[in-house]
Amino acid sequence: MKIALSTDHAGFDEIKSLEKFLTSKGHLCVNYGPKTLDMSDDYPDFIFPAAKAVANGECEVGILWGGSGQGEAMVANRVKGVRCAVYYGPAIAKRSINAEGDTAQDEFEILRLSKDHNNANMLSLAARFLDNTDIENAVTLWLETTFEGLERHARRIKKIDEQN
Repeated sequence: MKIALSTDHAGFDEIKSLEKFLTSKGHLCVNYGPKTLDMSDDYPDFIFPAAKAVANGECEVGILWGGSGQGEAMVANRVKGVRCAVYYGPAIAKRSINAEGDTAQDEFEILRLSKDHNNANMLSLAARFLDNTDIENAVTLWLETTFEGLERHARRIKKIDEQN
């Protein structure tokens, strides 16, 4: 799979570790992050190119690295065709996770739902809340999860993409 990666100064070194991990799993990565460390750079300068690469099909999916992951996801979601989810870490759902009333299987269900129901094509990692093991597990699970394809989910995604 061809994966767009991006960050700003906050993940300058860490994104290289993530790229190495993904490459070891057989993925091709394109790093849109900074080439040199500049503590005053701005994440939108690096996130927009990665999001555009996903939106135009140059890359199949994208993974972003941010302190909270929020700003990066906000930038990515401004690009038509991008649906970027934020991941903070393992959590168990307190209520049913779908219309059928099913409950969460495990603490990674939120990652599955971002693909199953929303067909997220980008994932923004809240790196200040995750260690390397969490990140590797999350990214692996997210990449292995596919869109469920139910009509109601496809209909909702179409509405999102039409508005953007």
